[in-house]
Amino acid sequence: MAKNIAVLTSGGDAPGMNAAIRAIVLTAQRYHYNIFGFYHGYNGLINNELIKLSTHDVEGIISQGGTILKSARCKEMHNQAGIKQAINVLLKNKIDALIVIGGDGSFKGLIEIQQQWQGQVIGIPGTIDNDVDGTDFTIGFSTAVNTAISAIDKIRDTADAFERVFLVELMGRNSGHITFNVGISCAAEKVLSFENFHVEDEKSTINQIAQQIIKAKTERHSSFLIVIAENLWPNGSQALANQLKEKTGVDCPLCTLGYIQRGGSPVAKDRIIATKMGVAAVQAIKEDKSNVMIGEKNNVMCLVPLIEAIKHQKKVSPFLVDAQENILSITQQTEV
Repeated sequence: MAKNIAVLTSGGDAPGMNAAIRAIVLTAQRYHYNIFGFYHGYNGLINNELIKLSTHDVEGIISQGGTILKSARCKEMHNQAGIKQAINVLLKNKIDALIVIGGDGSFKGLIEIQQQWQGQVIGIPGTIDNDVDGTDFTIGFSTAVNTAISAIDKIRDTADAFERVFLVELMGRNSGHITFNVGISCAAEKVLSFENFHVEDEKSTINQIAQQIIKAKTERHSSFLIVIAENLWPNGSQALANQLKEKTGVDCPLCTLGYIQRGGSPVAKDRIIATKMGVAAVQAIKEDKSNVMIGEKNNVMCLVPLIEAIKHQKKVSPFLVDAQENILSITQQTEV
């Protein structure tokens, strides 16, 4: 008997979600499964915003950012009443398997559903933050990095022209993956993230950066670019900009890239990984797997227990941090 599979996108949008939806629909049809989508994430599941999906619905969407199923955050999934309603909708529509594309918060909701529902649940990591364990990359991360690089390259042009200092805040929630990858790719003079800054080091860090700025402007007559992770600096990134100006007497404008990093057409890497994960999700359902996330480690697709995927143990490569801190930082270099 053909299985009924449903898919939804939850939490923050990420470029490549549509590519994953497309792969899920095409693979489901290949196995003669019925495939449905819920609009607006878990809200749409609770409110039974169900549509049947076909190949026609996913034509041309691989290059589109956002998600054709729309997304949302859902407060109701934080209480038992909301979870029970979601399960009732799944039962009412005779859904056999639910695929959720999202981040760790979305997977927590999926785990709650699994504990009270006999159907299969599969997670696909879709978040620009790249902060989900068990996979080398999440859908949307590569595009977010490229988008930020493009924006900062333009900021660098202005910074060079006027020999200015700029502070650029990047997304990532509590993860430094975007910040370090973008900082190194843009040859930032300073990268500030969770891996190399602690609150107790605030005063010493300000003094260090101030000395580096003064040295750079005296010796190199060039720009000075600082990239910083959001939610890192006490009282916000603007506080750091103000503190540096007070210390150096040099203007330090803050540029917050914000939601621009979540939009745009996905790059090839995100289209490919999303497609592979979408296909693997339906294949896992075919093999009666459940309570797992689709991941990719060393170019091999793998199944990761959902409970393991949300532990937040994946860190930025220490080799990347060390390279930036001790080798690539121009301001650290001395003549030999």
